[in-house]
Amino acid sequence: MVNKALLFGWITSIIAMMGSLFFSEQMGFIPCTLCWYQRILMYPLVFLLGMAFYRNDKEIYKYVLPMSVFGMLLSGYHYALQKIPSMHEFSTCTSGVPCSGQYINWLGFVTIPFLSFIGFTVITISMLVLWKRK
Repeated sequence: MVNKALLFGWITSIIAMMGSLFFSEQMGFIPCTLCWYQRILMYPLVFLLGMAFYRNDKEIYKYVLPMSVFGMLLSGYHYALQKIPSMHEFSTCTSGVPCSGQYINWLGFVTIPFLSFIGFTVITISMLVLWKRK
């Protein structure tokens, strides 16, 4: 079960990283400030979880869990900025691409920060499973 949680978290981080690179490099979407912060939290998880899976490191949750929980909070806040009009006045993006902008809006609710939130949530759940199974 431990290996499955590590593998699932690692694959999720790889998909999240590749998705963000696809949106910026292939689709030409310029990341906003909050998107960059989410990338800063997600990209190291690819390497941390990959090494943990390779070494069967059951203690990696100590390092990954704070990053993934903070990523959940940040992406949740970013999603709220996009979907709740009254939140626009609390935006931290003051230059460049506005954080309230939506490059994609699939099914009326799936945006890039929403995808980021799902990725961080899956990784957080995987790390909680790892912690409980330790």
